[in-house]
Amino acid sequence: MNSNQVPAIFKAYDIRGLVDNEITPDFTFSTGVAFARFLQLEREPATVVIGEDMRPSSPVLADAFSAGVTSQGMDVTRIGLASTDMLYFASGKLNLPGAMFTASHNPAEYNGIKLCLSGARPIGKESGLLTIENFVRHGSPMQIRSMGIEKNREMLSEYVDYLRSLVDLSEMRSLKIVVDAGNGMAGYTAPAIFEGLNVDLIPLYFELDGSFPNHEANPIDAKNLKDLQKAVKKHKADLGLAFDGDADRCFLVDENGETVNPSDLTSLIAARELVRVPGATIIYNLISSRTVLEVIQENGGKGLRSRVGHSYIKKMMADSGAIFGGEHSGHFYFKDFWRADSGALAALHAIAALGSSKNSISKLLKPYQRYYASGEINSTVSDAPSEMKKIEDKYISQPGVELDHLDGLTVNGDTWWFNLRSSNTEPLLRLNVEASTQARMEKVRDEVLRAIKGK
Repeated sequence: MNSNQVPAIFKAYDIRGLVDNEITPDFTFSTGVAFARFLQLEREPATVVIGEDMRPSSPVLADAFSAGVTSQGMDVTRIGLASTDMLYFASGKLNLPGAMFTASHNPAEYNGIKLCLSGARPIGKESGLLTIENFVRHGSPMQIRSMGIEKNREMLSEYVDYLRSLVDLSEMRSLKIVVDAGNGMAGYTAPAIFEGLNVDLIPLYFELDGSFPNHEANPIDAKNLKDLQKAVKKHKADLGLAFDGDADRCFLVDENGETVNPSDLTSLIAARELVRVPGATIIYNLISSRTVLEVIQENGGKGLRSRVGHSYIKKMMADSGAIFGGEHSGHFYFKDFWRADSGALAALHAIAALGSSKNSISKLLKPYQRYYASGEINSTVSDAPSEMKKIEDKYISQPGVELDHLDGLTVNGDTWWFNLRSSNTEPLLRLNVEASTQARMEKVRDEVLRAIKGK
């Protein structure tokens, strides 16, 4: 493609944009060519595995991408409908590079591509995506060679068997669970995952529909959990699970219909994994609750703090040998799952813990609820760096306060902390605050927001 025709849709971790306007079959064909060129430079296996979500545009875009890959002499294995973690499973199991066609939780008019190397190793801006973007913009001339071959392979049953081999679900009491798939890919994977378990499954919006007629498939936004909360209370269920559009993220609702802080689930899984592998390393991102590190240390593990973003966590897992990583955004990473994130595997851990306990999920998680959090608060700013500097100057000289710049600005006090990060894609500052009391959290939150607004 001509450089001027390439839209600015290459993000930090993936490719994402508007269908027909920014992401077109011509664009994905060129991206397939560029990806093949990149893989050849990296001496990767000469076959690409491709999965797609339920958006109407996904098969057409995946067809064009596949044609681009095979035009360069590389083969393609199509696994058809898949969650993103199912694509990671295929990449890991087959040891092949992969491409997943999805826009995750974005609205219906979007689509995108998530790329990985063999073994589900991540590709981000710093680890190949910029090279691929440059090939799309400026071309990647190659020798003429014979066309590659495309074939299809069904992998849902293998994916389900592998997930269930990683969690002991044999000794669990009967549970009633509501699952909200949001018309996304969990509607395809969840029935197979739950089949044969001692679970009364109550499906909510399992119909695959890329127009998302009921609510956005974005469970980090509280309004998209309301139907699940109502259904859990109505059916007197033990647990509610919500997945995003490509089902790589999982959020919990307890038996009272209350949403569960993702850091609570990180703590629960960390404690479980440290029983299995004593003394292991576990990663948490820097907007996770302080509880997470406390739980890791209380259970004899070593905690490592990461920047926000899957490529950072996956690299740190590879470098450190960590067995598990949790992000406050609902992404959970497992060494035994090729260090990739899987909402389904996180859900199975929660189900196994609940099913083997006589307690409710709220009682099971209560020991991990030690602090009060603001949630992420976005502020529109015209100059993010200067605003960050202003906040830093305000706190740097305060006694007993420590600052760091691992990701944006983190300010640590004795009983409180906050992190302020700029968005990669929008003129926004993202604020997260946590403290030992609600009053202290609100005081710190309001102080920072007033300073951002210049008051």
